[in-house]
Amino acid sequence: MLEDFKKHIETHFPNLFGKTFLLACSGGVDSMVLVDLCDRCNLDFVIAHCNFKLRGEASEGDEALVRKVSGDINKLFLVTHFDTIGYININKVSLQIAARDLRYSWFAEMMEERGVNTLVTAHHADDNLETFIINLSRGTGIAGLTGIPSKTDTIARPLLPFSREEILTYAHNRNLTWREDSSNANTKYLRNKIRHEIVPLLKELHPSFLNNFELTRAHLSDTASLISDYAKRLQKDLFDEEEGIIRIAVSELLPLQPRIAYLHALFSEFGFSAWEDISGLLTAMSGKEVRSKTHRLVKDREFLLLTEITPISNEVYVIGENEIGIENPMHMQMIEVEGIGETGPKILYVDKETLKYPLTVRKWSEGDYFYPLGMQGKKKLSKFFKDEKIDVITKHNQLLLCSGEAIVWVIGRRPDNRFKVTEKTHKIVKFIVN
Repeated sequence: MLEDFKKHIETHFPNLFGKTFLLACSGGVDSMVLVDLCDRCNLDFVIAHCNFKLRGEASEGDEALVRKVSGDINKLFLVTHFDTIGYININKVSLQIAARDLRYSWFAEMMEERGVNTLVTAHHADDNLETFIINLSRGTGIAGLTGIPSKTDTIARPLLPFSREEILTYAHNRNLTWREDSSNANTKYLRNKIRHEIVPLLKELHPSFLNNFELTRAHLSDTASLISDYAKRLQKDLFDEEEGIIRIAVSELLPLQPRIAYLHALFSEFGFSAWEDISGLLTAMSGKEVRSKTHRLVKDREFLLLTEITPISNEVYVIGENEIGIENPMHMQMIEVEGIGETGPKILYVDKETLKYPLTVRKWSEGDYFYPLGMQGKKKLSKFFKDEKIDVITKHNQLLLCSGEAIVWVIGRRPDNRFKVTEKTHKIVKFIVN
């Protein structure tokens, strides 16, 4: 197994040679074998162990073993202790999710602290099969059936080609010491039930089941890559991005069939999963939206608008008479000038004597109105936005410059007639936004 492992990392993980990496070691047989293999390959690594404080003396025994082995092979040993139960109670998550969140957060901290770019874990072929079955049982797209990736930008899993049986055989042949986690035998957990009850039956049905599964998983992975490449090209054709908003013409989406498959390919990377709801957006009224945890997709006339979800702030930003501008929520500079010079949508000239300080910058709200420059009378902002065909997301984020209750400027769009520079103006203030 050593030679196969060495050839595997030479081919697929050459970055592990010559650079220090973080190796996650629980003290179980998989990670202890990984430590031994990496040490025999003369790789440079730091051993990281998480003590979740869940099994009393057994947890302390795990830590003691990993600490001893680290000393035996002269590797730096890092350890942390978690209040796992406290984390579960505060965040209302399962034990498995809590343990995952805690350990990967700590691993990321250690990597940043030590300037390490790669975390190496001991996931193997049986882990991949179990993950496949879990995802299959929950209902998933093709991406969920490709299993655990062998590597990401920061994580490497060089044991994935090797089975649990191969790992155990290696451990026995090397007379390695490891710890058994008693919770791994508890079949109340889905993964353990699959590991102890379902996978053995599958292997019994066909002696080469694990190898055949790996071939199938590789084919699925290749297919997923083809779909991903096609989706990227389709996004390039359909997505029109401007100022953080992606616009997709509904007329381009309606003919695509099978529609749900196309929508999944286009929008799954943004965290969406309610595909029927997204399909319904295509024929919905303007303003209807679907959200993921990170993004929102909004119907706006003939388009879908895709943006990141950002915190909504109704804060009012104040500009005093002696101030020269503000930095938030945008950079706005105020300069007293002799006359009107350069112009543009991000520049405004006003009669200084018409201003009442302090000025404020705020988001627009229903009921706001102003006297648009170049028009007679007042106009509600909601009607102004509609006439200007401003989309719902841009409208939602629109900022105003105000003097008292009066709107001086719908920033970047239209000034108010009451503050314009005239022949009677003695002092001019120039506002610049960038």
